[in-house]
Amino acid sequence: MSPLPLLVVLFAAAAVTAAAGGASLNGAANDLLPKYGLPKGLIPDCVASYTFDEESGAFEIHLANTCYVHFGSHLVYYEKTITGKISEGRISDLTGVQAKKLFLWVYVTGMVAHPDKGTIEFQAGFISESLSASMFDEVPTCGSGVGAQLRGAAGVIGELGLLPVAQA
Repeated sequence: MSPLPLLVVLFAAAAVTAAAGGASLNGAANDLLPKYGLPKGLIPDCVASYTFDEESGAFEIHLANTCYVHFGSHLVYYEKTITGKISEGRISDLTGVQAKKLFLWVYVTGMVAHPDKGTIEFQAGFISESLSASMFDEVPTCGSGVGAQLRGAAGVIGELGLLPVAQA
């Protein structure tokens, strides 16, 4: 088990899911996450709308734009649409959230809150990492370009210093 920024991505998906109570709403998604045992800072401040099916736990979050957020030393990328299923203390089937690990971006596929330990476990396939839940107490501000140069093959080449890569 190696540390992964994927945990942060899972938090974002959970926040969107918990916020919607069966309707499409603006701005309140972060405030509803605690009702599902998750911290409100799992998703950034740029939620344009979201829907939530309370019966199935399925959610879909639409951000105003893609964004990058640093959670400590972890860089997380949020696509414009984030989907998943939320239940008490857990988000599963998550899509739309990626975390940077070394030179690679990995999809965060789920998260589990461990209130007894004060942590959130982020899952990326068979790999997981636990982070302090307190890292997600505050709703993060969305950045648009802070990590753009780090995505894709050009980002890897640029980080390694193999070729000059123009910044977008």
